[in-house]
Amino acid sequence: MKQLLAYFRELDAEAQRAAITALRVVLILAMAWILQAVVNRLIRIFRRYMQAKAPSLDERARIETLARVFRNTAAIVIVIVAGTLVLGELGISIAPILATAGVAGVAIGFGAQSLIKDYFTGVFLLLEDQIRQGDVVEVAGKSGLVEEITLRYVRLRDFEGHVHYIPNGEIKVVSNRTRGYAQAAIEVGVDYSADIDQALAVMREVGSAMRADANWQAKLADEPEVLGVERLDNSAVVLRCRVKVVPANEQWNVKREYLKRLKSAFEERGIQIPFPQLTVHLPDSRATRK
Repeated sequence: MKQLLAYFRELDAEAQRAAITALRVVLILAMAWILQAVVNRLIRIFRRYMQAKAPSLDERARIETLARVFRNTAAIVIVIVAGTLVLGELGISIAPILATAGVAGVAIGFGAQSLIKDYFTGVFLLLEDQIRQGDVVEVAGKSGLVEEITLRYVRLRDFEGHVHYIPNGEIKVVSNRTRGYAQAAIEVGVDYSADIDQALAVMREVGSAMRADANWQAKLADEPEVLGVERLDNSAVVLRCRVKVVPANEQWNVKREYLKRLKSAFEERGIQIPFPQLTVHLPDSRATRK
């Protein structure tokens, strides 16, 4: 160290300034590297902590995506700050660069505002856990199974197999049909001459039998709830019930199976499911002749 200081004193003023500048640049780069390492370490610790509490693989994938976004954002900020400090130490005025960057940023912002909006919306969709891979959702007028969610878009596949790529910036409202649980809402019409209490009892029996079935009990989260008479239509009394289904894409299968069983049970009990009928009254021909 003494030899280094002695060598430094022997340099002229210009060489000393250059050496000091080089030392400062090295210190800035070293601090930036250390800060980047610390940030990456903290993000890894946070990611492992959150993934250990995550209940599913798609939740862990969401956390991994968020950790990658935070890591890249931190790296960009550190590089920009360190680069600005290094240019200042080298005597390069950063004011024109900042002005140029500001103008360029405004121009790029106007030209790519939809893209920027997509990314910002994508971050919040992941951060707030509004959509997961495997959910059935309705967004931007399209509904289907979520096959992929990125910072740029959500990919849906509808019932007919069509794939829809929806930019995140177009998503205003998310209707998630499979988060936590789902309800299979079922309506069935019976004839006006039918015993309503008997029909409601049959609906409860069908629901209980379905919940006791080993093939279906894992898909039903609770006993079916028979709500009663929903409305009086022109040719039928509409009864309504709902079945609470586990968080999966099963509410439609449960509804189909329940309706199939209910039709058979109604036929066994003599309860008619009516169809639209029209009664035509013809005028009396004798009255017309008079």
